[in-house]
Amino acid sequence: MKISKLSYLLVLIFCGLLGCTSKTETTETTESASSDSGEWKEMDSFHMIMAEAFHPYKDSTNLAPAKKLAEEMATEAEKWAVAELPEKVNTDAVKEDLQKLKTDTRALADLIKSGADDAVIGSSLNALHDSFHSIMEAWHGGGDKHEHEKH
Repeated sequence: MKISKLSYLLVLIFCGLLGCTSKTETTETTESASSDSGEWKEMDSFHMIMAEAFHPYKDSTNLAPAKKLAEEMATEAEKWAVAELPEKVNTDAVKEDLQKLKTDTRALADLIKSGADDAVIGSSLNALHDSFHSIMEAWHGGGDKHEHEKH
């Protein structure tokens, strides 16, 4: 009976040590990955607004949030286009994509101000979302689907 309790205790200690080791390695790996990828705060800011504007339209053709947020989205796109780019995306292609996003976001805001038809606004919003995703894919290394695509 004592051997069984001792064996049980040793197994528990071993599992505890193994669990601590795994957590340490996971934390180190996560921290390393975060520092490698860094942040792109302008992308994150634009993304938050784009998500609020695009998902109601995608999910139920509700353009009210896009209409409400268009001007704010255009402002964020302008800030993003002139911000310093992180090294891994500091390319002519990404710079061109950001300028296109800025122009197209302003065009969407202007369409909404002018009272354009919802079909035209929806089409513009879809194209804008696709442009945004091409920039985001450059940041994430391409190929990865972002959480937008899972909704």
